[in-house]
Amino acid sequence: MTDTIWPRSQPRESLRHHGLKWLLSYLVRHSGRTWQEKWISSGFNDGHRKIRELATGNFRLDGELGHSLMLLCCLRVIRPSLEAFKINSFVRYHEHFEQAQNDPDLDRFLALVEQQDTSNHFKRCARMDVASALTTQGIRFVDLSAEALLHYAVATREGGWGGGYETHVGYLAWRVMSESGHFPAQVPPTLRAAMRSPAQTPAELVDKHNIINPDIRDVFVAYLTRRSHDIDFATLRDLAADICGKFWNGLQQINPGQATFVISQTDYESWRAVVALRRDGKPRLQLEAIMTNIRAFYLDLQGWAAEEPEHWARWVAPCPIAGRETRTAGKAARRAKERMDSRIRLLQPVLPAFIAAATERKDHFQELLKVAAETRKDEVITIGGKKYQRLYTEGDARHRRFHGASNVRVLDLSTNRKINVTFTEDAVFWQWAAVETLRHTGLRCDELLELSQLSIRQYIRPNSEIVALLVVAPSKNDRERVIPMSPDLFHVIATIIRRLTRNREGVPLATRFNPYDRVTSEPLPFLFQRTIGQRTEVINAGSLRDELAKLSDAVAIDHPELGGCRFTPHDFRRLLATDLVNNGLPIHIGAALLGHLDIQTTHGYVTVFREDVVRHYQKHLAERRAARPAREYKSPTDTEWAEFEEHFDKRKVELGNCARPYATPCEHEHACIRCPMLQVDPGMLGRLDEIHSDLMARRELAQTKGWLGEIEGIELTVQFLKQKRADAHSAVQRGQVDLGIPAVRR
Repeated sequence: MTDTIWPRSQPRESLRHHGLKWLLSYLVRHSGRTWQEKWISSGFNDGHRKIRELATGNFRLDGELGHSLMLLCCLRVIRPSLEAFKINSFVRYHEHFEQAQNDPDLDRFLALVEQQDTSNHFKRCARMDVASALTTQGIRFVDLSAEALLHYAVATREGGWGGGYETHVGYLAWRVMSESGHFPAQVPPTLRAAMRSPAQTPAELVDKHNIINPDIRDVFVAYLTRRSHDIDFATLRDLAADICGKFWNGLQQINPGQATFVISQTDYESWRAVVALRRDGKPRLQLEAIMTNIRAFYLDLQGWAAEEPEHWARWVAPCPIAGRETRTAGKAARRAKERMDSRIRLLQPVLPAFIAAATERKDHFQELLKVAAETRKDEVITIGGKKYQRLYTEGDARHRRFHGASNVRVLDLSTNRKINVTFTEDAVFWQWAAVETLRHTGLRCDELLELSQLSIRQYIRPNSEIVALLVVAPSKNDRERVIPMSPDLFHVIATIIRRLTRNREGVPLATRFNPYDRVTSEPLPFLFQRTIGQRTEVINAGSLRDELAKLSDAVAIDHPELGGCRFTPHDFRRLLATDLVNNGLPIHIGAALLGHLDIQTTHGYVTVFREDVVRHYQKHLAERRAARPAREYKSPTDTEWAEFEEHFDKRKVELGNCARPYATPCEHEHACIRCPMLQVDPGMLGRLDEIHSDLMARRELAQTKGWLGEIEGIELTVQFLKQKRADAHSAVQRGQVDLGIPAVRR
């Protein structure tokens, strides 16, 4: 039978027969009625020893025992445990197993695997995963349920048999079986989604904090269960952390005997002093939010006790947190607004340089990848003024054998640092794509990651003009909105789609994990997706923030003006809001584009710059002048204009120019050094030095003669002179603009 299923040449065929006979005769000597029972009683099913450790007395036959055991497993004569199966390391087991099965369902699965757009190595992994699961569980392919494959994947990883990161078991096999309808519709579409723990129950959230008192624990569970109907999981988790962790556990450390919610003022003040500081000793910025949650807990118990006294009346207690302590939330919000405004004032001037540096970095690595891929080993290339040496190792050759292509790696000769150009170019591209999309749209982080090919629409205006639109899925405010795409934004979206459809007919389907509700979406053509190994998923919010931080640090190396500036996804939202409103867009339109339900929210995002205040005030003056009667703006006569010019002539003094208003005399009796109206000409700094020397000589004479009143006057003049000199130096640094004399309007 074995020769029919797996034909061999004559010498190897004979050796196989001897190996099978020897192994079966060895198993016969063990107790049991079936081959499976004899296999278990032999001790090899425990996975502590390899079958090759048996000694037959013939070294050629010793090497055949592993192959013989593999054939018995393929023929379902023996069903090894997962431990025994993995420890024997069968070579190309899936090929032998598939030849021995007469299973049309398995054949259809294998055909679907071969159609997948991935490397042959990952296809072999999928086939091996299914063959291993069917063998160790003793089932046919039709009986391979999601639970069975999940058990195999988890057990393999926990046993340490998954290999490296790229060979994690089950990814591709699960996806093919899910897409083909082998699994029920309610099964998660990816193995990663199935392995994620679901949203924790209120009881599980409370038990994380190890509350010893069972009655207190039950109260918290009941409270969180009731609140869970109104809030999402992330908010519920934070609420549990505040009232169970920071509040109750913190209180237990101060007063271990505390058994009710009635707290003494001394214990409360001690607890508040502790919770006001973080673990690193710095002040806790979100203290008001914690206090609000705890106060709400007390007030909820009081309100619910009136409706259900049998459940809650026992736990009603005076709230230790006074109302005035939570009214500081407005003050904290203003401080937060000040910090954000200061941050935006720091980031906005360097935003153009940051965008240019990100684009330059993306173009640099794209060119480096293109050139280095066609470069021979150890050859030196120059890209953008930097020299790189092409690397190619045995690991790269192995990767090429398994996946059909190796990663492109180089050595940066300026820093002596090895770079995986394939990975780096991919990361740099998505950094650039995220920055460009965020700065043009002002999307929230979750809204950005929710973008898919289905988000792109078009609108035909009455004049037949086609406007590209970006539909933003409901997120924070559960409100869908539409953003008209500018040419720059359209270019970015088109570049992303062009990258995702390389060697494909369309954007591949991917899943996205929602950390707030802990659910995985259905496969959709998401735009911000990456393929790592066998799995394709949307970039998560934490990774996006990390990538932007890496980009900020990387561009600061070649651009010192960007040092100390770290951009986050939400910074671009504030920058866009500030740019829109300060450049004249009506604030209610800005609120609609940003997805704000309240205009006051948009006000909080807008940072006002000093130049914006001046510009808007000048605009206000111009509009006010336009509303006044025209007769107030009559043209001056020649006599009036001559008097006007004469005024400016009389304002010229030795040290510079007098800034007194038109048609006013000198009110300081020409004591120019002490006069605040004097504007010193930078060219007269030498004259100030002469005056200072003369004053020093006069002071020395006055000290000799004892003229104390004169000394006091000279000291005051010296102080004014120093101020005038400082003002003149500042004017030199700023640069002066000659406005000239206006022409006469006729």
